[in-house]
Amino acid sequence: MADHLEASVTLPSDPASVSTARSYVLDTLAEWGLPPETETADTIRLIVSELATNAVQHTFGQSPTFTVDLVLDRDERLRVGVTDSHPRFPKRLPAAVQQDNGRGMVIIRWLTAECGGKLRVRPTREGGKTVFIELPWAVPARPVTAAGQQEP
Repeated sequence: MADHLEASVTLPSDPASVSTARSYVLDTLAEWGLPPETETADTIRLIVSELATNAVQHTFGQSPTFTVDLVLDRDERLRVGVTDSHPRFPKRLPAAVQQDNGRGMVIIRWLTAECGGKLRVRPTREGGKTVFIELPWAVPARPVTAAGQQEP
């Protein structure tokens, strides 16, 4: 695999884009070697869903689009970031059990930590922000055939 891989997609800030963002990320990671049926893929799917949903719901129409970036460095670290143009940083809300929202960042932080990763938020030069996770890249080894070669 290459030392550095990148992929990016910009989508409208619309609820339908959350599913598109998820699919884009999982398809890209599958191309990079992560099978979609793994626990890691499921975790990334949920994280991307939460990040994209936050970009759509919490920018209050002030960010017409959001961008999902993927970076894989040296087959060691995966970074998934969602950038929007709204200046407000996400806040950790004390969500009551009966609330329907307010737990997204808590879920993202917990899932990321469970995988040995980190959650970060950085401002953009344009006045928005990027919320991203960094995870160790752990692609399961492909089975070896009787001839001693890895299966595709």
